[in-house]
Amino acid sequence: MSSLKRTPLYPLYADFPSIRCIDFGGWDLPVQFHGIVREHEAVRRQAGLFDVSHMGEFIVTGQYAEKFLQQMVTNDVSRLSVGQAQYTLMCYESGGTVDDLLVYKLSADQFMLVVNASNIDKDLQWLLDHLIGDVVIENVSSETALLALQGPEAAAILSKVTDSPIDSLPSFHFIHQADVCGAPALLSRTGYTGEDGFEIYCAASDAPAIWKELLASGEPNGLIPAGLGARDTLRFEARLPLYGQELSKSISPLEAGLGFFVKLDKGSFIGRDALVLQKNEGVPRKLVGLELIDRGIPRSHYPVYAEGSLIGEVTTGTQSPTLKRNLGLALIDAAYAGINTEVWVEIRGKHLKAQVVKTPFYKKGAAQS
Repeated sequence: MSSLKRTPLYPLYADFPSIRCIDFGGWDLPVQFHGIVREHEAVRRQAGLFDVSHMGEFIVTGQYAEKFLQQMVTNDVSRLSVGQAQYTLMCYESGGTVDDLLVYKLSADQFMLVVNASNIDKDLQWLLDHLIGDVVIENVSSETALLALQGPEAAAILSKVTDSPIDSLPSFHFIHQADVCGAPALLSRTGYTGEDGFEIYCAASDAPAIWKELLASGEPNGLIPAGLGARDTLRFEARLPLYGQELSKSISPLEAGLGFFVKLDKGSFIGRDALVLQKNEGVPRKLVGLELIDRGIPRSHYPVYAEGSLIGEVTTGTQSPTLKRNLGLALIDAAYAGINTEVWVEIRGKHLKAQVVKTPFYKKGAAQS
């Protein structure tokens, strides 16, 4: 019997004969249902439905909840209104990243945090170690399922199964008590693909019925289920970071190019002093886009060279399904981060020519060169 964790939708995977599952951080998750490229293209052109129920959810409650989160994360939580979500990061005192996450403001004294599955235990302990005042944290990950409906047809499909005013819902806003397929859910206009889309947080017990009804309702719109493979290529094209690759204990948000989400002027928070120093002195490394000029595909941890010296490594790389170009993200010495700088990627003992290019590689409606 498998020791891997499984989401509430795992029994439904049997409906897809061509599915392929992998061990992803201790979870038995689908890397593909029909094929990574087909699923990727469906999200770019129509819609895809992802089971991301492995993600972690914490409810943070208390009169001091906002003050507590202000001390724990890099973004300015005080700017949130009820019904609004925010991307942010937690840092160590060194400036390295504990995790990147979403904060949802449910009420004046209650927030939901959505964290990466591989970091649930670590993040929870980090938060508990720094509690203040009357703040209480409840880990509701095991009882919460998360479906992500992404793509140009997402709103049209979702409108068939909810009466909530989703057309007027702005990005990074949510409806707390929405009815989706007859079940209560938190309905959020967020995602991880670079396309319009929604994330549906619901009770684990309601997830199978919602999954089935969404796929049936969306079939005329071209909706298909999508796995981790397409999720990775989609987020990569949009330059959305993956913890453990573009972010880690040794990589700061500023090095990863996420300075927009670091509000150094909001007051004290863990890691602020180190990040102020990085900003003032200039980050030693930068995350850049690379395109292979020679024939080859960059992959995670491939070394990157310039002028005969090792300057960093690839964090993520692939042949872009949308752009049909061999692209990578790489963390390299800042001195070589200028656009069009010539660098070399070592692939199987050979140094292949590449150049630094603009990111994101893909923006909704337009490809970036």
